[in-house]
Amino acid sequence: MAPPDLPTKMKAIQVTTYKQPYEIRDVDLPSDLQSTDLLVKVAVASNCHTDSMVQQGVFGSPLPQTASHEGAGTVVAVGGAEAEKRGFKVGDRVMIGLGVYLREEPLHPCGTCRDCTGPETQTQYCPNITGHLGVTTHGCFADYVKADSRSTTPLPNAVSFLSAAPLACAGRTVWRSILQAGLQKGQWLCFVGSGGGLGHLGVQFAKALGLKVIGIDARDEGIALTKEYGADVVVDARQGKEEAVKAVQEVTKGEGADATVCISDAPTAAGLACAVTRMHGTMVQIAQPDEVVIPFPELIFRDIRIKGSLICSEEESREMLKCIAEHGVTAKTVPFKGLDKIGELVELVHGGKIQGKAVIVVDEKQIEEEKKLGAKF
Repeated sequence: MAPPDLPTKMKAIQVTTYKQPYEIRDVDLPSDLQSTDLLVKVAVASNCHTDSMVQQGVFGSPLPQTASHEGAGTVVAVGGAEAEKRGFKVGDRVMIGLGVYLREEPLHPCGTCRDCTGPETQTQYCPNITGHLGVTTHGCFADYVKADSRSTTPLPNAVSFLSAAPLACAGRTVWRSILQAGLQKGQWLCFVGSGGGLGHLGVQFAKALGLKVIGIDARDEGIALTKEYGADVVVDARQGKEEAVKAVQEVTKGEGADATVCISDAPTAAGLACAVTRMHGTMVQIAQPDEVVIPFPELIFRDIRIKGSLICSEEESREMLKCIAEHGVTAKTVPFKGLDKIGELVELVHGGKIQGKAVIVVDEKQIEEEKKLGAKF
C-alpha cells in the first residue's frame, strides 16, 4: 500500500482509443504494490518510437493505457521485503524502464526460466513477465508509476533525471549493442543511424570505452549531432552505398569497421551496415523495421556475423550509469514542462526535425533538488 500522506489521485497521459490523440486524465494512484515493487514519483519521462506504436494499436495494449516506458524519479514507497533486499529505500533516485522491442521495462519476471537463471546478461529476455510499462501496464507519463525493483536502477548522484529518462530505453539499448560488438580499445565501431536518440548516445559510449567511431546518417540534423558528440569520421548516407563504403575503408586501411551497429530502420540500412563492416566482422542489429533485408553477397561472401540485441540486464545497466558518471555522457533532450505539453511534444516528434529525445519534466521540484547532489550529466 502507498503511504497515507500520498494523494489517492494523479494525472496521467493515456491512450484511450487507438489512433487518436492522447488524453490527460485523473486516475487512481497505484496502490497494489507487490513485494518486489516500488512506487516512484516521476521527475522526467521520455517519449520513444514505441509510444506511437502503442497509440496505433500495434501491441493490442489494454485501454486506457498510460504512455511512456522511459522514466526517472524518486522512490516514495517500497512494496516489501524483496525490494528492500535489493537495497531500495524511500528517497532513492532511480531510472525506470528498459527498451527496444519490446521497448519497455519488464514487470515481474518469473525468476525460474532459462533466461532468468542466467547468464545474467540474458535475464531481460524472460518470456513469462506479467507486463511491460507503457505498453501493457501503466507507464511513466504520470505523476507516479509502479516499477519492479528487479529492473530499476539506482542513479549515481552525477547523473541527472533529464539524462536518465531517455537512457532508460535508448541508452540501455545502444549500450548493450556496443558490448555485443565485442571490440577492444582502438578498434573501429560504426553506427548506421548515428544522429538519432540512440545514435548520439552510442557515439559517446563508444568513445568513452576507447573505441574509434564512424557515424553514418542521412539527415542534416543527424549529421550535425554525430559531429557534435565526437565521432571520428562522419559519413552522409545520401551519397549512396558505394561512396559510404569507400569513405569507411579510407580510414580503416581498406578493411572496413571492425563492427557495426545498425540503428536505422531504413530499408537499405542493414545491408549498408554489413557492407561497411570488415570481412568476418560483426553487425549488431537493434533497429526494428518490419523486415531486416541484407543482400546475400554482403552477408555470405563477406562472412559477416549478425547479432540481434535488445536491452541491458541489471548489471549492464549499472555499468552504463557508472560509465556516464565517470566520462560525462549526456543525453540530448528537448524538454517540455508539464504533462499538459504532450500535444506540443508529439507535434515536434512527428515533424522529423528533432535532435535527440523529447521529454516531459513532470516534477520540476525534483530537478532543483538533485542539483544539490551534484547532478551534472
